[in-house]
Amino acid sequence: MRSLRLLSLSACVAAALVAGCKSETAPPPASADNTATASAAKPATAEWDAAVDGFLQGYFEHFPVFGAGAGKHEFDGKLPDFSPEGRQRNIQWLHQQRDAVSAFGDDRLDAPQRYQRDYVRAVIDGQLFWLEDSGFANKNPAFYLGDLSPSMYLTRPYAPLEQRMAAFATYQEALPKAAEQIRANLKGPLPKTYIELGVMGFGGFAEFFKNDVPKAFAQVKDEALQARFKASNTKAIESMQGLADYLTSIKPQATQDFALGADKFSKMLKATEGVDLPLDQLKAAGEADLARNLAALKSACDQYAQGRPLGECIDKVNADKPQGGAVEGARAQLAGLRQFIVDKDLVTIPGTEQAKVEEAPPFNRNNFAYIEIPGPYEKNLPSVYYIAPPDPKWPKAEQDAYVPGKADLLFTSAHEVWPGHFLQFLHANRSQWKFAQLFVGYAYAEGWAHYTEEMMFDAGLDGATPEIHIGQLTNALLRNVRYLSAIGLHTGGMTVAQSEQMFKDKAFQDPGNARQQAARGTYDPAYLNYTLGKLMIMQLREDWTATHGGRAGWKSFHDQFLSYGGPPIPLVRGQMMGGAAQAKLWTAPAVVPAAAAAGDAAAAPASGSPDKAAPKSSM
Repeated sequence: MRSLRLLSLSACVAAALVAGCKSETAPPPASADNTATASAAKPATAEWDAAVDGFLQGYFEHFPVFGAGAGKHEFDGKLPDFSPEGRQRNIQWLHQQRDAVSAFGDDRLDAPQRYQRDYVRAVIDGQLFWLEDSGFANKNPAFYLGDLSPSMYLTRPYAPLEQRMAAFATYQEALPKAAEQIRANLKGPLPKTYIELGVMGFGGFAEFFKNDVPKAFAQVKDEALQARFKASNTKAIESMQGLADYLTSIKPQATQDFALGADKFSKMLKATEGVDLPLDQLKAAGEADLARNLAALKSACDQYAQGRPLGECIDKVNADKPQGGAVEGARAQLAGLRQFIVDKDLVTIPGTEQAKVEEAPPFNRNNFAYIEIPGPYEKNLPSVYYIAPPDPKWPKAEQDAYVPGKADLLFTSAHEVWPGHFLQFLHANRSQWKFAQLFVGYAYAEGWAHYTEEMMFDAGLDGATPEIHIGQLTNALLRNVRYLSAIGLHTGGMTVAQSEQMFKDKAFQDPGNARQQAARGTYDPAYLNYTLGKLMIMQLREDWTATHGGRAGWKSFHDQFLSYGGPPIPLVRGQMMGGAAQAKLWTAPAVVPAAAAAGDAAAAPASGSPDKAAPKSSM
């Protein structure tokens, strides 16, 4: 899906996230709480609009894959300059843009424009962290995999097939140079999980180019174009397989040196999400939410499978598999989810668009589910909810376990489509400010999608039976363990093996998912944003609805929250509550007795420390 995880993290969720744009400066929706803060100063409207337009045009030129994905197809086939010199030019440009945006002081902007300035600056700060501070360009294949994804040309019918084939040939022609730059950057030694991601990703590209892409363009009759494609395809396969082979060759020297460290991890949260909270406070909030969900799971299982251990209770729920497999099952669920939203009047559905469901392509199966949504400049194109099959190399039992039960899949479908990512982008793409359509952050998008799972259960989805509750809770526990694993792996000395065990023990994941999730925590340190975003949204809902009708105000809250596009949630809080941007997490009430009663699996909140670690995606 489109998101703020540019360059470094887009491959993990969708993995992924404006010349001639109309200069629209309508403010974000005003509430009674923030209209009084408008400045009496005369705003520099024309100058500000020109600055934003200039930033967007420059951004597309410096990050052409983002431009093409947004629907600016003059950038089709172009790849970034991954060389150190190319990255440095991008860094320098971003710093120049940040200075130019910051030069618009409060005295030159009205209140809505000051919010816009802070939103633009937040996007720049997030991008600069991944380029300058993370170190990922020199060790993390995830930094590159999102930009290399060919999905747009194959799965998005934005132009006739011949035109997309020509763009794809241009893209393939650019791959050998990109591969050469990437190999030079990834000198090694590299963390083991990074190497495995790169082998899977780059090798998956090669396999996909060889086995699937020629079939996609087979019906094109232009002989010259077919010849050009064949030549570029051969070199693309060689370049991607060469990268995979290179990483395989350095695997004997693999390390476990993946941790960002506490200082850099905190800087990541501040730069990318505007969250400036002490790590011990963040960890305590995650432990409390894990304990709350484990206690709720114990209660639901007492009703659904009384007397049986929690793991057996979940196995019983997951044994009820969707008819025809996960893809067919998800297709059957979407209509009912949409109708439930309408019947319960939970949030506005601003359009008639629908999402398709397809099997994930081989190069992007490192997570169970994700959605690709056309950019805001595209018109009348489908969004696709992708579901990955189990790895055929796994044992048969692990393959069977990887396919979720119907209740689990229901909340995955809610997360990805109704009312999660798909609905959120229906709102974002209707924002009056083009910038807000283009830049949607990780915690905003994933926090909203995860928040909606619990919200839908609370509203009575499918009768809110114990079985349905268990499906919702298993998704919540997965994100709880991601949250604690991210903190533990990068700031607390947690090992990959300890994280994997935590996913088994606290999130009740099967071995295949547990391996994937623990590994993902090393190369996607921001995957705590699912729970982090959810906790910020829950606290904001509690605070905002306290003076806007309580539970009856949920629809108004949802509509207003979704109207901002996708900035860091603390900025949204500042707009909806009045005052400065602030990160504030909802903290679950203490549930120690209930958790202790659940036995070993729920005895004590999980710790990110290595001596206590126990415990699908963009899902």
